[in-house]
Amino acid sequence: MSGHGAPQGLDAQLKQGPTTAGPADLRVAVVAAQWHERIMDGLLDGARRAAAEAGIAITEVRVPGTFELPVAAARLATRFDAVVALGVVIRGGTPHFEYVCTGATQGLVDVSVRTGTPVGFGVLTCDTEEQALDRAGLEGSTEDKGYEAFQAAVLTELVLRPVS
Repeated sequence: MSGHGAPQGLDAQLKQGPTTAGPADLRVAVVAAQWHERIMDGLLDGARRAAAEAGIAITEVRVPGTFELPVAAARLATRFDAVVALGVVIRGGTPHFEYVCTGATQGLVDVSVRTGTPVGFGVLTCDTEEQALDRAGLEGSTEDKGYEAFQAAVLTELVLRPVS
């Protein structure tokens, strides 16, 4: 199970010590692909739930697919404290899977490193639709990657603020 060994959630880490600003002060954008609507609905709901629990208002942006996430994240990273990228790519019978996964992953890493803005990586790269559904945070899912990606971006920003 890939969730094994996951770090504490946002709520537990906030109780451990003060930061220069609380999470409610953060400006967070969530950019999400449109392909695989049911899976994306689950990922978005997870990010929304994590935001609500932390008291953070979010701005949502939808792009056509996972390959478009980096350009949207790059534009948003200049105006937001953290960006959460959500998408899903399911392996097919062509090399398309590798091209999209590599482009999206490298593009999102580049955005984060180049801008210094944390980018939560909520892109599912799965062999089957069942694997994606199991990670989408839907009823019966074993994992909630939208929720986790939101928390990762926000926690990274909160940890970096005092040393920036």
